[in-house]
Parts: sequence; structure tokens; C-alpha cells
Amino acid sequence: MPGKIQFYTNPMSRGQIARWALHEAGVDYDQHIVEYADMKSPDYLAINPMGKVPAIVHDGKIVTECAAICAYLADAFPDSGLAPTEDERADYYRWLFYGAGPVEAAVSNNAMGFAPNEEQTRMAGYGSYDHMVDVLDAMLAERQYVCGDRFTAADIYLGSQVIWGTQFKTLPARDNFTAYATRLSEREAYKVAKAIDGALIAEQG
Repeated sequence: MPGKIQFYTNPMSRGQIARWALHEAGVDYDQHIVEYADMKSPDYLAINPMGKVPAIVHDGKIVTECAAICAYLADAFPDSGLAPTEDERADYYRWLFYGAGPVEAAVSNNAMGFAPNEEQTRMAGYGSYDHMVDVLDAMLAERQYVCGDRFTAADIYLGSQVIWGTQFKTLPARDNFTAYATRLSEREAYKVAKAIDGALIAEQG
């Protein structure tokens, strides 16, 4: 698809996920650093009414939400090999949205000190934090990547959750989490994207 991507981010945010995805997709982009004080400005709210980063604009279309950005880039740039094959689609979508739903919600609530009681677990999409962790651990015990032996865009999003979880202890120490995080952190696109955000954070320092 033609058109240079406009990338709105802050280095100390989930924008790191989108930058990694952009580099895995091998696409050219213009970055726009949005300070937290400016995320509720009318100009940025016109791009993302939630006042959050990241966001991308491609050929006049806006995409927000990290999982959506990963999936969009995989579809928009098929030569990157990030999209699933026909027989990978079930695992790809299942675990991509598991990351965007149960993992994201459970980790956030746990970090904020909220733990649903037994009755509330039926209302919470993730059930309980411990249950979410066990399901994720069991999946990673039987495969190298979300779709088996091949890296896809689902690994960018879910993998970012696991990498951050192991670094910042929002996930418990599990061998499968450590191995998955290490495997992903060794990817060249990850290293390049991480270095860019690291340098931007140092400049803000």
C-alpha cells in the first residue's frame, strides 16, 4: 500500500510496541513525539479521541490500539510475512486478542491492586490474574511462537506484554515467559526499535 506512515508516540508508552511492529514490517515512517501534556490537545484528540498513544495514519486512515496497529501493518504489508497463513489464523487471532483482552486487563488490575472476588471472576473477562497467567504459561510451554515455529505480528503484541512482564515483574517468574521474552528480544527489529526509544528517553531525561 502506498503512502508514508505517520507515527504518533511517546517513548515511555505502549508506543514502543507499535515502533517494533513498524520495524518488523520494514516500512518507512515519520515519527511525531506527543508529550503527555499534549495528548488531550484538540489537535491530537482529532487523531485519537482517547488521548492516548500510539496511533498511526496511513493513506488518510487512522489506526489506534496496539493490537490493531500490529494486525493492520501485517495485512497492509504482506511481504513482511507478519500476517498469518490460512492454517495459522485461529491461533493468531485467538492469542492476539487474548493479549489485548485477558492479559492486558488482568495485568493492569493486578498492578493497581484490584483482585476480583470469586463472584466477580465470572464478570471479569480474564477470570482471575492467576488463571490468566496459567493459561498463557501453558500455551508458551508447547510452542516457540504464537503460531508454532514462525514469528508473526501476534508475537509483537503478546510478546511485548511478556517482555515487559518479565522486566517489571507484572508477570510472575516462569521459565516459559523468560524463554519467550529472550527469544523475541534477540530479534534485530526489536533491538533497533528499542534503541530508538531508549535514546529518546535519555534525551528527555
